[in-house]
Amino acid sequence: MISDRLLSIVRCPDCLAGLSREEKGLVCRGCGRRYQAPDDAFLDLRPSAAFSETTKYLDEALHADARHETVSPPLLSAAIRNDMLRAFLAPAAADRVVDLGCGSGRSLVWNQDFGAYQVGIDVSPHFAYEARSGIDLVIGDLRRLPIADGAFTKAFSLDVAEHLSRESLVEMLREGRRVLAPGGALFLYTHVRKNSRLALGLRAINRVAQSLDRLGLISLGQERLRKSDHLNPLADIADFRRVAAEAGFSVARIRYYTPLVGGIIENLLMRLAEGFLTRRAARGVEARSTPGEAASLRAVRLKAKERIARRGASYAMLRVLTWLMKLDILLFSRVETGPFFALLVRHEFSIPNSEL
Repeated sequence: MISDRLLSIVRCPDCLAGLSREEKGLVCRGCGRRYQAPDDAFLDLRPSAAFSETTKYLDEALHADARHETVSPPLLSAAIRNDMLRAFLAPAAADRVVDLGCGSGRSLVWNQDFGAYQVGIDVSPHFAYEARSGIDLVIGDLRRLPIADGAFTKAFSLDVAEHLSRESLVEMLREGRRVLAPGGALFLYTHVRKNSRLALGLRAINRVAQSLDRLGLISLGQERLRKSDHLNPLADIADFRRVAAEAGFSVARIRYYTPLVGGIIENLLMRLAEGFLTRRAARGVEARSTPGEAASLRAVRLKAKERIARRGASYAMLRVLTWLMKLDILLFSRVETGPFFALLVRHEFSIPNSEL
């Protein structure tokens, strides 16, 4: 969906001038750059000069399992992230909210009930059907946001910062600050390299998962690809606070997330179930002469999404597991460790141009 409201706040990513709509597309009123006619679902406003630092999210292989195509209800770790987003950011109907690195756009779909105006920005066009049909979407680079200054009151970014170098992270945060109105807030979920001793438990769980992967009982291929470009630029929480301040933010609130219960449920139990279903689907795939593990995994993902959408026994079981996973927040959220949720508040002083 592309609304007139979106067209009023988008800008040329190269010069930040406004865009005029013409019959054959959009034209920058500053530098004269022409953009293709808007797609019915999203605007493509990437900067003309591509960055050398890119993300694996552009890799088609990452989307072979169909996870991005439709939006299921928030469950398991996705529910934990979304609950924390809602608790920290508390969007309201009067807010204007942007998801920086929205991926499929599922978080925007999940939070439509607040009634806020929402925009999703991502470097890739792998948007879910529900997001394409109901939310303003932009393909753009987070380091050169094609958005007017102060266009939003709130922003969030989930599982993005760890994919960036330190320089790119500062650029992203500065751009986030620029598009926020005075007093605006940015919610982040990411992690630093320094962990607490609690992380030893999660490492043990992951070692078990790796052993199961070698035995062929589960598949970690998609997970390895998803994490293969993690740069993890932040050393520790003190380092995070320094980077936030450098970008013009102060840290208003922070909680930590060590998924021990979640690791057992999601990294072992759910992967074992998925592995079993994938192997069973593969037998049917081979009988139909359709190639590959990717086809089997895709079939399993699609069937799982269909079962969850019916809100039957599978959905009820996942809801119970999700509530169990919330124990990690109740028990460990004040123990400083690697993964964390943070609310950043925009400083009211301006950043000198020499520092940009």
